[in-house]
Amino acid sequence: MYQKITKSMFHDAFRNYGRLENFSYEGREALFDFLEECHEDEEVGLELDIISLCCDYSQDKIENVLKNYSLSSLEELHENTVVVWSNDEEVLYLNY
Repeated sequence: MYQKITKSMFHDAFRNYGRLENFSYEGREALFDFLEECHEDEEVGLELDIISLCCDYSQDKIENVLKNYSLSSLEELHENTVVVWSNDEEVLYLNY
C-alpha cells in the first residue's frame, strides 16, 4: 500500500525519526524535489526510507567535502557524483 506524501509529511518523517539534523530545511526541500523528479514516471513510486536517505546522501560545508574527497572544486564533485543542491557554503550530494 502506497501513500503520496507532501513536503510537509517528508519533513515530519525526518522529525519522527530524529533525523532533522542530517539535512537543513533547504536541503530536505531540495532532496524531496530531487527524489520526486527522479521517480515521477514510475507507476509504483518510491518507498520513503529515512534511514536509507541519511546513509545515501550527505550535506556538509563545501570546504569539508572537498577536503574529505581530495577535490579541488565543486565542479569536480559534480563530475564524481550527483549533487542534489548547493548554496555558497553547503552542498547536499549522493555519497560515493
